[in-house]
Amino acid sequence: MANKRRTDSSSAGRHQRQRQETRQNRTNNTQNQRRRKSAPKRSPWLLLGGVVILIALVIGFFVFLSNQSNPTSTPKSGLADAATFKAVTSVDPGVLSTVGTGGVANPFSKVQPNEPVTKGPTGKPQVFYYGAEWCPLCAAERWSITVAMSRFGTFKSLKENASASNDSYPSTSTFTFYPNTYSSSYIDFVPLEHEDSQHNVLQTPTTDQQQILTRYNVGGYPFMDIGDRYILTNASYDPTVLRSNPQDQNSTPLSQQDIATQLANENQLSKDILGTANYLTAATCALTNNQPATVCSDATIQKIETSLSSGTKSGATVGGSAQATIGGGAPVEDVWRRWRGL
Repeated sequence: MANKRRTDSSSAGRHQRQRQETRQNRTNNTQNQRRRKSAPKRSPWLLLGGVVILIALVIGFFVFLSNQSNPTSTPKSGLADAATFKAVTSVDPGVLSTVGTGGVANPFSKVQPNEPVTKGPTGKPQVFYYGAEWCPLCAAERWSITVAMSRFGTFKSLKENASASNDSYPSTSTFTFYPNTYSSSYIDFVPLEHEDSQHNVLQTPTTDQQQILTRYNVGGYPFMDIGDRYILTNASYDPTVLRSNPQDQNSTPLSQQDIATQLANENQLSKDILGTANYLTAATCALTNNQPATVCSDATIQKIETSLSSGTKSGATVGGSAQATIGGGAPVEDVWRRWRGL
């Protein structure tokens, strides 16, 4: 009898433990199901996005390595390349003499000075330029200024620039004179780029420079004061010649390289740029007592200088012409060909 009670008690205990285990298993299953339902679903787009980012990083890395190892990539400084720099700063004197005025009208106004020739920071005759990087007329004028000033001194480098894209003659290719890298034994070339390409003030006139601007009531760009003897208050030629279609000011602008290359061709672009450069050269020679002689004693420069001193405004008959000859009587076309190495 006692054995039967122990057996029943043991059996009852087993049943109770089984029921408890069953309930526990059900509870665990329910909790697991809840966890699975509440766990966030992983979107396949996350995986795809990660792959895309990884690919982009790999491509970017190889592009970086390519640019680092490519010696012909454009300099980050924006400096003109060697060929462009040489073409603009070392124009053949024979070509300049042949071009003469290029048919460009005298761009200067002669002033009656009350003082000696204006001197610059180092005590030499001053050639003062006032412009802005966004200004399209300044963009055109800088080509001639660079050619002319290179006959009296040296630019260490030229930084490429373009006029504003939302102005007339949009994005005209040019250089900027900021910072100034010029040096000369004959003159002080003092360029002032008043505003940058975004119309923000870039350089502020000094007291002496402001006196010049006030004296001549300067309200725009470009402006040049050649030793307080001659002033220029506008572009000397139509900037449209610096575009792919010289009849359309909104056509694609020529690059610095294109313009520099065309200086070696007999066309309207070269005549306008070099003709204006000769006027600037002659006006500057008037300040330096015709020094250097290798530049100022040239017959064409002497003729232009005489026309400036007499106040002659028309430039069509001064200096060279389409049929002019130089040296031993070589025609213009031959001079252009010699300079180009043809």
